[in-house]
Amino acid sequence: MMQSLDLGSREEGKLWHRKPSPTTLQGVIINIIHSTTGYHSKTIRFLNVAFDSSGDSLLAGDHQGNIYVFELLGNRFKLVQRTAQACTALAFNLRRKTEFLVALADYSIKCFDTDSRELVSWMRGHDSSVSSISVHGSGRYAITSSADTAQLWDLDTFQRKRKLNIRQSVGIQKVFFLPLSNTIISCFKDNSVFAWEFDTLCCKYQLPSPIEGSALRYKVFAVTRDGRVLAAGGKSNHLHLWCLESKQLLRIIQMPTKVRAVRYLEFLPDSFDAGSNQVLGVLSQDNILRFINIRTCKLLFEVGSQEGISVVALSPNGRYVAAVMDNGSLNIYSIQALTQEINKPPPPLFRVIEESKSKFDTDKLTVRVASGISEKPWKSKAGKIQTKVLRPQPDLSHEDKENELPDGLNKKRLQTLLKGFGEYPAKYRMFVWRSLLHLPENHLAFSSLLDKGTHSAFVHLQNDYPIKSRKLLRVLQRTLSALAHWSTIFGELPYVPLLAFPFVKLFQNNQLICFEVVATVIVNWCQHWFEFFPNPPVNVLSMVENILAHHDKELLQHLMNYNITSQVYAWPLLETMFSEVLTREEWLKMFDNIFSNHPSYFLMVVAAYIICSRAPLLHCNQKEDFEYFFHHRNNMDINVVIKEAYHLMECTPTDIHPQRMLDDFVPLTKGQYPIFNKYPKFIVDYQSQERERIRQDEIEYLRERQLVHEVEAKAIERRVEDETWYRKQELLREAEEQRRKILLKEEEKLAEQRRRLAAVKRELKVKELQLLEAARRRFLKYQQDQREMELRRLDDEIARKASMRDQETAATVQDVEVRQMELESQRRLFQQKLLKEKETMTQEVRGELDTSRRKADLEEHLLQRLIETEQDGEQTSRQLVEECLAKVNQEHLDTDWRAQVLQKQRNDDMDRDRCYQEVAKLLRNNRATEAELLDAMKTEEAKKWEEVLEKREHLAAEEAVTAALDANRKRFLEREMNDALELAVKLQDKDGYFVVSVTQQEPCLLSTERLRDLRASQPRQSLELQQVSCKAQPQPGNTCLNDSSGVDSSAHFSLDRGRQELENREREMMAEVRQLRQKLMSQARAKQTPTVDAQWSS
Repeated sequence: MMQSLDLGSREEGKLWHRKPSPTTLQGVIINIIHSTTGYHSKTIRFLNVAFDSSGDSLLAGDHQGNIYVFELLGNRFKLVQRTAQACTALAFNLRRKTEFLVALADYSIKCFDTDSRELVSWMRGHDSSVSSISVHGSGRYAITSSADTAQLWDLDTFQRKRKLNIRQSVGIQKVFFLPLSNTIISCFKDNSVFAWEFDTLCCKYQLPSPIEGSALRYKVFAVTRDGRVLAAGGKSNHLHLWCLESKQLLRIIQMPTKVRAVRYLEFLPDSFDAGSNQVLGVLSQDNILRFINIRTCKLLFEVGSQEGISVVALSPNGRYVAAVMDNGSLNIYSIQALTQEINKPPPPLFRVIEESKSKFDTDKLTVRVASGISEKPWKSKAGKIQTKVLRPQPDLSHEDKENELPDGLNKKRLQTLLKGFGEYPAKYRMFVWRSLLHLPENHLAFSSLLDKGTHSAFVHLQNDYPIKSRKLLRVLQRTLSALAHWSTIFGELPYVPLLAFPFVKLFQNNQLICFEVVATVIVNWCQHWFEFFPNPPVNVLSMVENILAHHDKELLQHLMNYNITSQVYAWPLLETMFSEVLTREEWLKMFDNIFSNHPSYFLMVVAAYIICSRAPLLHCNQKEDFEYFFHHRNNMDINVVIKEAYHLMECTPTDIHPQRMLDDFVPLTKGQYPIFNKYPKFIVDYQSQERERIRQDEIEYLRERQLVHEVEAKAIERRVEDETWYRKQELLREAEEQRRKILLKEEEKLAEQRRRLAAVKRELKVKELQLLEAARRRFLKYQQDQREMELRRLDDEIARKASMRDQETAATVQDVEVRQMELESQRRLFQQKLLKEKETMTQEVRGELDTSRRKADLEEHLLQRLIETEQDGEQTSRQLVEECLAKVNQEHLDTDWRAQVLQKQRNDDMDRDRCYQEVAKLLRNNRATEAELLDAMKTEEAKKWEEVLEKREHLAAEEAVTAALDANRKRFLEREMNDALELAVKLQDKDGYFVVSVTQQEPCLLSTERLRDLRASQPRQSLELQQVSCKAQPQPGNTCLNDSSGVDSSAHFSLDRGRQELENREREMMAEVRQLRQKLMSQARAKQTPTVDAQWSS
């Protein structure tokens, strides 16, 4: 029964309370939903899923921005982040295992840490939604793709390195890294596919266009783990398979007719196909995920036929499928449960339309397969169904033969068990090792090696390796002697005891198995170790150094800075087989994985151990500290090292991968052990001959010393006999004397021969020293040449990086200069606009002043005419009366003028106060809205219009008051004029003339026609006065002080001076407002930071 989990409001917990057992038909391990409880209960939809590099942890984001981590092996889930907005893409395979990338709906990319739940970095630069995130195999770089651009990011500094710019007419479908290589594939909406070199970002090649007449527009893409085959699909039921090595179209696969469009493609990973994946997952528009074999074009199984799938992700280890269903829930499927029915013959639903070597030869190489109708079992005439038992084929494929192990074991199944539990059961570990290593158990051959006795190189083994257990020392001595008798070099290597000791201690109760395990390890996992004897294997250490340089340049540079070579950090681990740095359990777990993989995995484990130890190594700065670190146990999780080694096996490029240099596993031959001669034979033979010669010389010396002792004993015995039988054997004594002389002569000859032998020895020793000196000089010269080549390579690399940095700096400076020029042009345009506005306002003020002056001149002219009329109409007899009347009129006019001046001053004071209040309000608004300058300017503009309307209303009121004053003044003038005319008429009727002399007291004769003209001109002047007053409407914010009439020169002078002061104050106020405006604009410009767009350059 399928298990279900509702996350609810929990932030962490268990995925299941009992171990799941997915059914074969559905294959669902668990169904996960996220529902909320409250007034409106609802289910929150999941949007995206992503696996980590191990494939055992899953990252999922829902519609509200909640991101969860599901640990399938640890049976835990945890809420790691709340982004408050929907995510559009996820990536969980970074170099730092606890960090992940999430692309959000605001077009930004954020990096979070799953343990601390903190924001690591925030990356911006996209103008549209990010559709995909591709991470480099090393986990240090990422490419984010949107519809209009793709950007390359450095995940160590979280800085954008390059940006792919395209034309607006050509959109981007997807940009991603190729696995196990430094190549970037970019796919565009016009079906063009380009490959770029990652280091230089130069275009490597472009795939040719598909065959003519094909209406397929690529939408989705998938690449095998070895980066050789590219699958492409779109709005069609056809799939195109491209070979990226030959740049040719391999095959076109036609899906069933009910498939009209392909929404998602991904190859199913398999740990045992060397990256050439054969199973392709196809998600079509009917929301069904179909897995097909691209070689046989057979449907293997389907997922989501009952509930539709919207988003899917496959784990890198090929164990799980995570699918977001149409209802928003998350289903996790077991690949193992789904593939149990693969062996059943499925209906052939696919047919190969085209399989060609060239895109131009399509008609000759088109293969068609019959339509997919499954065959039913045939019936006999009696109506009974005849069944046929399918027997296994006796001829197995080469791959199956390689996977078959002795004792009925299968290598694939053992590797699956190992990846599931991390190690083999301790009870059956020795049995599994014997099967994996194909031990031949050659008893006779091993007995013949033991019969040769203890090798001379290991006679005094206990002096060099004082082992307490005598049994263990004896087994070690026998094993090493057997190895030395098997091949001469093992008697000359100083580190053979270190290499064999952990296996001897493990198999000390079975010497045959112990010897064969050590021999198998030496033949397969110690390849090319002895080519530089007696020096360490420089070629093997170079492989480890290349791997370290590719995956962790910083650590390698740190080691080089302190002159720490691979003979310090890699060779101790290799020669001791990790026995010095690991405990027994850790060592056994590690060799479970080493024996189950290619021999190159051993070197990957060495590199992984160094990379996982980067934190303590970066703090070491003394050579003694490094040597101590690699010769003693450290606090290291062996599971992390093993996972990192598998990661390096998958992500290391082919050109530096040790698998290219090392041969596949070869077991020992049955009956007799193989000949092992992969070493410099002349050096080993010379050393062995010298050792044998010295041994023979020592034996000869001992034999001669024994002979001398015997001769001395015989002489003594004869002397005693001579003394006893002197008298009786005189003749015998003479014979003995002769014999003694003969012996002396023989001894002299022997001494001479010894002297000659010593001279020959000296000559041989001198020649040997000369040969050693020549070899040493040659090796020193070789090392010097290697170092010079390395220095030249480093100089070239530094020069190339410096030139690239200078180019980037120059491009950045040019972009900044262009931005500064744009800002300078905008500033000048804004100043020009302000000057235009100032000029317009100045013209308006000048027009109003001119209108006011014309009005004042007309009033003065009318008043002068009135005075002249009064002066002409007065008579000498009424001089006193006229003087009194003139004084009264003058007092009345002075009073009116003072009232008008006071009113104008009051209006000016009110206008000034209003302007000051407006300026203060403007300053407060500008300070409050400094961060949002544009909105503040709009708001200020609206407020200004409201103030303008208020001023216009106030101005209308002032105009009404001014019109009333003008009307009163006009009525007064008309009344005075009428009185003067009536008086003149009366005087004319009485005397016929009258004389007015006010200033000069000269008589003037005024005729009747003059009075008539004056009366007739009075209405015209009043009409002109009305027209001038109508035209002289003041504008908002302007005040005219020269519109008074009937005043003397002193009054005019005072009014002009007041008007001049008001104009000066108005100019100062406008200058302050203008300076404030410029200050706000400069602050707004300073807050804007210009962005620099980097383009991929050749």
